[in-house]
Amino acid sequence: MSKGMAALLAALAFLSLWPAGSDSSRILVVPVDGSHWINMAAILKELHSRGHQLTVLHSPNSWYIPTNGSFYTSVTATMLEDGNKKDFYNQVLLDVIKVRQYAGFLRTFYQQGLITDMLARGHKILAEAATAMIDDPVFMKKLREAKFDLMLTDPGLTVGVLLGNYLKLPMVFNVRWMNNGESHFAMAPSPLSYVPVSGSELHDQMDFQGRLKNMLHYIYSLIEFYFYINAAYADLFQRHFPPKTDLLTLERAADIWLVRSDFVFELPRPTMPNVVYIGGFQCEKARPLPADLDAFVRSSGEHGVVVMSLGTLVSALPRDVTEAIAGAFAQIPQKVIWRIKGEKPSSLGNNTLVVDWLPQKDLLGHPKTPAFVAHGGTNGMYEAIYHGFPVLGLPLLFDQFDNLLRLKVRGAARVLEANSLTKEGFLEALRDILDNPTYRDNMRRLSRLHHDRPMPPLETAIFWIEYVTRHKGASHLRPVAYSLPWYSYFCLDVVLFITAVVVAFVWASVAFCKAICCRRFGRKMKRE
Repeated sequence: MSKGMAALLAALAFLSLWPAGSDSSRILVVPVDGSHWINMAAILKELHSRGHQLTVLHSPNSWYIPTNGSFYTSVTATMLEDGNKKDFYNQVLLDVIKVRQYAGFLRTFYQQGLITDMLARGHKILAEAATAMIDDPVFMKKLREAKFDLMLTDPGLTVGVLLGNYLKLPMVFNVRWMNNGESHFAMAPSPLSYVPVSGSELHDQMDFQGRLKNMLHYIYSLIEFYFYINAAYADLFQRHFPPKTDLLTLERAADIWLVRSDFVFELPRPTMPNVVYIGGFQCEKARPLPADLDAFVRSSGEHGVVVMSLGTLVSALPRDVTEAIAGAFAQIPQKVIWRIKGEKPSSLGNNTLVVDWLPQKDLLGHPKTPAFVAHGGTNGMYEAIYHGFPVLGLPLLFDQFDNLLRLKVRGAARVLEANSLTKEGFLEALRDILDNPTYRDNMRRLSRLHHDRPMPPLETAIFWIEYVTRHKGASHLRPVAYSLPWYSYFCLDVVLFITAVVVAFVWASVAFCKAICCRRFGRKMKRE
């Protein structure tokens, strides 16, 4: 037995002896590492403050998830060890930058091809990890004996989905992206005429070419899901789940989908009764800055400070790109705080402070921050909306291209391509964001809309998690559409039946008319 499994068994044994209060629930949590953990941790801290007992299952070499959590019992188990290397994502980034040189219609397909290879590899590793857990009778016995009331998971990784279904636990998803696209495509009607497929880089105002591209991306996504992603779990499904089980069926078994979206940011589209929108729930008012950063920000005077961060997932940008950005920063009157990994550019100006880490929420909420240069990650976009500052976008991977497009069409952002970035182009776009009040006004309008809601999104999330634990599920909110075969869902059997009736009626009518005509013609011939 591995050390991780031994630690898990010890933690579960301890948990089974912990008496639960009347309002306390035992929640098994399977998160996703990286920036996703920031979202999950916000929910877990609030659940812990309300007396719930949390057990977090994570990999032993997690980037962000502490082994010794102050608000949860930490349990380690191998999940995505071989596929969770930052060097791997850095290489994917460089490959994506290359394919971005292709024509606009084709490059999204080339880019998705790179992502398909990554997804196939990752889901194979996840399937093996889930199989090892389920095949371990001691491990599964301890999970059952812990008597969890709920599975809370981010289905961006599938281990929580598989364990939750296997243990027959009520499930709540903290979700935006899953499998190979945006979560709505897994659980809500998605008319391709105005709902863009993830990765297509389209908005809801599509001409014929846009709809054609959207349809092709949808067909590609089906091939990607069934032949690359779902196929990785075929053996696991065959051995441990009922016949005809697939990944989509297990995901649709979730009682509540806490979707990290807000229609201030997301494009309007159909939804479902078990979907709750909590976009921006991790955002909060800015706190005082550390002394050194506060002194730097105050020294910027009336011009303020531009904040730049490209997230936590990748740390490698081509040298010419970082030099172009540094050279452009050196020519603006504002000061700059730039989170950068690796070697510092030689063209850095005296106005630029390079750091390994920055308090992004607190800097974006500072009154001296006029703009945010970002890669387009969901957390950063909602923090920019929350505080009302426009964005200069430099998308690199995954959903970042679509995220920035949503702000661009709302007039709150400009977007540049890393593969064609020049010092002059970056400087022109940066000055436009800083000097043109339209971007700031549009973002502040989005911010007002985002804040105008009946209750804070974090409280909404907690309510629905506790709702599921109180009622031991929320199956009454799951639509029957999830259990219908595709031909019944689209009423193709009804259409076929009606078509057959109409054809039969027309054929019978024509045959009857022919018979009458032939009979009359025959009588006439006899008289002649």
